[in-house]
Amino acid sequence: MIPVAFDYVRPSTVDEAVAALVAGGEDAKVMVGGQSLMPVLRLRLGAPSLIVDCSRIDEMIGIREEGDSIVIGAGTTHHAVMNNDLVKRYVTLLAQATATVADPQIRHRGTMGGSLAHADPAGDLPAVAAALDATFTIAGPGGRRTVGASDFFVDYFTTAVGDDEVLASVSFPKREGWGSHYEKFNRTAQAWAIVGVAAAVRMEGGRIAEARIGLTNVGTTPIRARSVEAALIGAADAAAIAAASESAADGTAPTTDIHADAEYRNHLTRVLTKRAVQKAAGM
Repeated sequence: MIPVAFDYVRPSTVDEAVAALVAGGEDAKVMVGGQSLMPVLRLRLGAPSLIVDCSRIDEMIGIREEGDSIVIGAGTTHHAVMNNDLVKRYVTLLAQATATVADPQIRHRGTMGGSLAHADPAGDLPAVAAALDATFTIAGPGGRRTVGASDFFVDYFTTAVGDDEVLASVSFPKREGWGSHYEKFNRTAQAWAIVGVAAAVRMEGGRIAEARIGLTNVGTTPIRARSVEAALIGAADAAAIAAASESAADGTAPTTDIHADAEYRNHLTRVLTKRAVQKAAGM
């Protein structure tokens, strides 16, 4: 199917992109990798009047170290993220989860910022951002502002980014030496996660001293399994991790669809949390 006609601009700076969005009004849409937007256009599920192509904005591409954080431009591809030495060293969980996103073709074209701004509950990266307390830098007509992960994801396919704003970059606190693992269940290779669990743990003396758990596709936004995080403190063996993981589905609101019902998703949440934490802790 051929998309409806639209105007197209390709700004060279973030400020130019914001100006284009303001001029285009509420029907203007940002595109970088296009891996979420293009299918929508082809199926005519959306009909934007203007496409603002941010794929050539240098400020939005690249990975750098800033003090205690790793800052990643929103237009940086999944392939670049998962293979970057800084990410693999300091934000290992992000590299691990990114390696499971879709297929190599999409990882070479799709971007980290696009995936996060799309805010699909079944997407792999929002749970990682939630677990690691990522900070989002958003550019708009009033300048730049930062939003924490707990406030960035608002609802189903909805974030704190306004119609006249651009997600410029995402910052992750350094967590060198943490164990981590991303575990997801899907029925076919490269499919969306029916449920996913992002786990990162800090070990001291063979015990878990700190834990961070993010859940994928068990609500309209990524969910922190804070009861599990608290219960894991002091865990020193697989049995203790299994016991702590029993509360993983508390506070979730999974849907029932053609892939799985809510009860099955709750079961998967508990099982995958146990597996993810055990692998992260090396147990």
